[in-house]
Amino acid sequence: MSLCVKRPGMLSLLVDAGRPRSRALGVPVGGAADRAALAIGNALVGNAPDAAALELTLAGPTLVAEHPTAAVVFGAPFAVLARGTIITPGTTFQLEPGDTLTIGATPAGARGYLCVAGGFDGPLVLGSRSALDPLTADAVLPCRPSRGEPRGLGFAALPDAEPYTLRALPGPQRDWFAADAFFGREYTVTPASNRMGVRLAGEPLTRRPGELVSEAVGPGAVQVANDGLPIVLGVDGQTIGGYPKVAHVIRADLDRLAQLRPGDRVRFRLVTWEEAEAAARERAAAVRAWLVRLRAADRAPVCGY
Repeated sequence: MSLCVKRPGMLSLLVDAGRPRSRALGVPVGGAADRAALAIGNALVGNAPDAAALELTLAGPTLVAEHPTAAVVFGAPFAVLARGTIITPGTTFQLEPGDTLTIGATPAGARGYLCVAGGFDGPLVLGSRSALDPLTADAVLPCRPSRGEPRGLGFAALPDAEPYTLRALPGPQRDWFAADAFFGREYTVTPASNRMGVRLAGEPLTRRPGELVSEAVGPGAVQVANDGLPIVLGVDGQTIGGYPKVAHVIRADLDRLAQLRPGDRVRFRLVTWEEAEAAARERAAAVRAWLVRLRAADRAPVCGY
C-alpha cells in the first residue's frame, strides 16, 4: 500500500533526521534541510518529529493514492491540489484510493515536506531512512492507510521576521580576510546551490596568501573558494574541507538557510557565542511549543484503522 509517483518534481527526496552519528565515517548529516518544518508537519499528522517525509524543492511531484491517506504539506507555501480541490497551505487533507495529489511550485522559500500519518517507510541505512537518490517517476512511497479530519495552524511555515539575514559566528580563518568585509556585504543566492551548499554571488573577498590543511566542517560553515566567493555548507555538505572558513551560521538559522532560493539576497550578521546559544534555545522552545500544542489537540489522524 503506497503512493505512486507519476511525476517526481524538481527534487523530491525521502528524509528524516539524517545520520548525525556517522560523520566520523565521512558520511554527511543528511536528512531534512529544514528540521523545524519536518517536525511540525509530522506533528500535524500525529507523527514523531523525525518520521520519514518527502522533502520538496521549488516544485513538487504528482502522486496517486492506493489507499486512504491523511497528509499535509508544511514548510514553503507550495500550491497543493488534492481530489481536485485547492488545499490551504499547512492544512491536513484526506486522500482516497485513486485520488491524485498534485504539488506545484512555491512562490517563496525553497523547501516543504509532504508528511503522511504513520510516516513513509523505506530501507534503514546507518540508522536513517533518508534516501541517497531523489524520487523518480513510477517509484512507490510505502505508507500505512490512515484517516484524519482537516486541521492546521493558520500558516504554512513558522513566522520569520528576518528570512534574509543569517546570524553567524566568526570562522576559524576569519583573520585571513579584511576585517568586517564579509559581514558588511550583500550576496545573491545562485542557481548552483543545492543541499550540499548555498553558493553566493557578490563582490569577492580578498584573502591573505597561504594554504590550509583540510579540517572538519559541518552544516553552516561558510567556506570561501579560490574565486573569493562564499559557499555555505548544507546538510549534505562534506565532512572535511580545505577552503578557509570566514564564518559559521548559527544553529538557530540553519532552517532559514534551507529556505533560500536562487535570486534571494542575503546578509550575514556577526553574533557572539552567548547570542548564538540564546537564539538556539529560543528556536528550540518555539518549535517545542507548537509540538506540545499539536499533541494536546483533538482530531489527530488515525493509522491502520
